[in-house]
Amino acid sequence: MKPLVRHERAGQDVQEAVEYYLQHEPQAALPFVDALEQTYYQIQRRPAIGSPRYAHELNLPGLRFRQCKRFPYLVFYIETERQIDIWRVLHGRRDIPAWLQDEEQ
Repeated sequence: MKPLVRHERAGQDVQEAVEYYLQHEPQAALPFVDALEQTYYQIQRRPAIGSPRYAHELNLPGLRFRQCKRFPYLVFYIETERQIDIWRVLHGRRDIPAWLQDEEQ
């Protein structure tokens, strides 16, 4: 399996999500982290499992995403020859193209 490399912005996304759950739904914070870790593991085992839906729209070849089970968060990543880069972890109701383009700047 290729190693996962979580970019700083993805870490910030996760921290913001956990803080939200701790403030509004404390009982969901730990299950969210568990679901996120399971999603990372699924991506690591089978990188092609994610949807390439936004790759064409954003002109980012290789971009894929996978939704966390039971949570509305999407993990965006790109598989390279050596590793899997986790770019963002975004709520599915966000303006995904705008948030990802913000990452490119």
